[in-house]
Amino acid sequence: MKIKISPAEGKLGILIPGLGAVATTLIAGVEAVKKGISQPIGSLTQMGHIRLGKRTENRNPKINEFVPLAQLNDIVFGGWDVYEDNVYESAANAKVLEPSLLYAVKAELEAIKPMKAAFDQNYAKNLTGTHVKTGTRYELAQQVMEDIKNFKESNGLDRVVLVWCGSTEIYYEASAIHQSLAAFEQALKDDDKLIAPSMIYAYAALKLGVPFSNGAPNLTVDIPALIELSKLTKTPIAGKDFKTGQTLMKTVLAPGLAARSLGVHGWFSTNILGNRDGLVLDDPDNFKTKEVSKLGVLEDIFKPEDNPELYGNIYHKIRINYYPPHGDNKESWDNIDIFGWLGYKMQIKINFLCRDSILAAPIALDLALFSDMAKRAGMSGIQEWLSFYLKSPQTAAGLHPENDIFKQLIKLENTLRYLMGEDLITHLGLDYYDDMFAEEV
Repeated sequence: MKIKISPAEGKLGILIPGLGAVATTLIAGVEAVKKGISQPIGSLTQMGHIRLGKRTENRNPKINEFVPLAQLNDIVFGGWDVYEDNVYESAANAKVLEPSLLYAVKAELEAIKPMKAAFDQNYAKNLTGTHVKTGTRYELAQQVMEDIKNFKESNGLDRVVLVWCGSTEIYYEASAIHQSLAAFEQALKDDDKLIAPSMIYAYAALKLGVPFSNGAPNLTVDIPALIELSKLTKTPIAGKDFKTGQTLMKTVLAPGLAARSLGVHGWFSTNILGNRDGLVLDDPDNFKTKEVSKLGVLEDIFKPEDNPELYGNIYHKIRINYYPPHGDNKESWDNIDIFGWLGYKMQIKINFLCRDSILAAPIALDLALFSDMAKRAGMSGIQEWLSFYLKSPQTAAGLHPENDIFKQLIKLENTLRYLMGEDLITHLGLDYYDDMFAEEV
């Protein structure tokens, strides 16, 4: 059955809390692609294909030709930041992209100036915001809602989505005020400091029926109150934490080890990173949030409770070190102690020299485009099919997340097939051989 999806007519606004390295790399990249001077590599919505029907049918369209996604030329960017630099200045400071590429889109980037941010330094102690809103939590939420409405009106937009590209907030667990929408809204009015800045943006977006994707490991929309609101306003949410460097490698390699029933004694991971994210994570409270997000990946893939002989005693350690000389060029090392037949030991070493924002930018784009499509398809609440992009996937209560990237891709592609009325693909393949056998008989 094909789901009715409203067409992607008119302009789509992508609003981003946190116009730092990731956001400016995304915006500059899209503007460069619009001008035909770059390619959107790493973006499934722009470069990916999807198989339809049997292999013998040879139907393999591009995803953006199969499902009704907003076109890049119809996107308008905006956002908030704790510093008042325009997007060109911020991108130049981030030093992710070459000056020549930035110069080619300088006019477009200079035109995007951040709105004042809803900020609380207690949630990001190593940042000193100078371009921030004032007021109670409730007043900040009202101001953000006004920002969204004004942005939509002044740019002649038909639809808006929000993608959090801000810093990792300090670690804390949900409390009573996060358990229901009524309790949350009362806490807003009480200016309760247990409402994080990211929750203010999420609440404002969802209240207006604007999809929200969380690119950091913060709680944000992963609380009953905002899940309730997302269902009430029939709005999609997705989270959490962009899956970029080291965790991307884990979700690729760990499923292979598990598939071959190879054991793992230990997995030691360390990173050095020098951008704004690295600075924020240099505080132990913020690092704790990221650590919890990264630690869960291996446990969910290996399932030690089901495979105690192989993974019951795995030692998993993660380190992130702030190292300014590397800037956005994150470097990770992994030492993996594995064992095979008869318990004989082996090792795997990985040294991944990646560019954090180069890997994150296409994820942010895809989440924005898919969440916009989900809204037009009448989907609401948690969009688990977008787990493919996320380090710590949000799921319905009581469900274990699926962190195997290959299973996540199957889930994403089958969701698209389902929405468009195409047969789901199980990769069983026996029907090809049954048909051949029947012809021979």
